[in-house]
Amino acid sequence: MYRNTVDFLVTGEYALFSEPITRVSGEKTTLHIPTYEALKGIISSVYWKPTFVWYIDEVRIMNPIQTQTKGIKTLKNGKKYDLSYYTYLTQVAYQVRAHFEWNLNREELVKDRNENKHHNIAKRMIERGGRRDIFLGTRECQGYVEPCVFGEGNGFYDEMPGEISYGIQYHGITYADEATLDEDKGYMTVRFWKPVMKKGVVKFIRPEECQIKRHIHKMDIKPFGIQHSNFESVDALEKEVNSIELDARNDSNI
Repeated sequence: MYRNTVDFLVTGEYALFSEPITRVSGEKTTLHIPTYEALKGIISSVYWKPTFVWYIDEVRIMNPIQTQTKGIKTLKNGKKYDLSYYTYLTQVAYQVRAHFEWNLNREELVKDRNENKHHNIAKRMIERGGRRDIFLGTRECQGYVEPCVFGEGNGFYDEMPGEISYGIQYHGITYADEATLDEDKGYMTVRFWKPVMKKGVVKFIRPEECQIKRHIHKMDIKPFGIQHSNFESVDALEKEVNSIELDARNDSNI
């Protein structure tokens, strides 16, 4: 475990984790396990600052993997409706362990690197269910987060013998501002890997460890800062969170 590790449980009635290359047609079929990018998007919705980057360490699949296919009416050519079939995961529950590291590509935000404050705010945001809405792979799949202790409780695959290999799957996207390898800097890069599930747990490799990848296109780093009116320091955010929680406690006592 890292010093700034967070554990959380994410649940939902439906989930759809698919690879970008399979979304060009009208049909969508989910992968059996959540992708690194989807889980990173969930914790980023809970709490995120450009000062740091979230890393997903592992996920534990708590419920049996089961799917359901639905007929979805989609807009075709912006005028007519067409019927497509989406295959979703149903009744999902995942324990997730993650940690954050400073984004070394953003030296202008070095004064915002207060590990203790960011860690405490992240844990408080998990308790509140996140700062923004949670989606499980796609917008129509609403999710919910709450604190947990990774590894506690009974999981459906705890006694599963051996392991399950899922072949080559989508890992995630490295944006220019999060690139750590010189060869990836200045590009948007899509990554792939070979996940393996053992007793319901999938341990993720780090983005820079993915050997199968492709540069999609060149990409500039979006600037952040108070001078750009798109950044709030962790000190100001902590005061805001404290004020909101104080108001909530006062309201509950009325």
